[in-house]
Amino acid sequence: MAWQQAMGSHAAGGSQAPPAAAAGGGETQRTQYPYVTGNSVIALKYKDGVIMASDTGASYGSTLRYKSVERIKAVGKHSLIGASGEFSDFQEILRYLDELTLSDHMWDDGNSLGPKEIHSYLTRVMYNRRNKFDPLWNSLVLGGVKKGPKGDEKYLGMVNMIGTHFEENHVATGFGNHLAIPILRDEWREDLTFEEAVKLIEKCLLVLLYRDRSSINKFQIAKITTEGSTIYPPYSLKTYWGFSHFENPAQGAVGSW
Repeated sequence: MAWQQAMGSHAAGGSQAPPAAAAGGGETQRTQYPYVTGNSVIALKYKDGVIMASDTGASYGSTLRYKSVERIKAVGKHSLIGASGEFSDFQEILRYLDELTLSDHMWDDGNSLGPKEIHSYLTRVMYNRRNKFDPLWNSLVLGGVKKGPKGDEKYLGMVNMIGTHFEENHVATGFGNHLAIPILRDEWREDLTFEEAVKLIEKCLLVLLYRDRSSINKFQIAKITTEGSTIYPPYSLKTYWGFSHFENPAQGAVGSW
């Protein structure tokens, strides 16, 4: 299979050592700590497909260094991927996926990898790198739609940096896992229209904007259906900062500070 061949080239060998290390002139360096990081990704299934959203910020430590970083990408014909965590590791994962989709295309057998197969591939890559003590510092969301024996089959799953993975109707990474998931559990329905799904996603993004200091008011939404994927241009949400607890956050707090 195409994905097994591509998997072999990465899972078996992992990242290649620098020339000096390969020649015995130095030690292989590992990523000890993520430097440029993106935060939450939120995704959910709706009536016609899967919708995914994130902001476009990337932080250098605690400094919001980059404000136009796109962390949602199309993968092949049937899938979307979104990433939290170290951005350079996400770029490496995209390189893996480019090789995977190219290898699959070269088979020219009339079939193409669906979101379930790509998600399975990513779980093996992340778990393999974790076992080498050289993890890719990302939490990945993979969603898509592909025609199957039962009609259009929607798929949504996630995998984190140690290979833990699952499939769900709605997922979130980063702070979204704490702040957005309760909202999604209360308000998500299987028959959501695209407009209703956008409103629900925007509600979650607004909560994250208020509560997550790494979030910025510049968001990107993407959708994928049987007709293909669409990644919309970034935009901002209308905010209101006049809440009493925003104006005087220390009111009623215990302690002298």
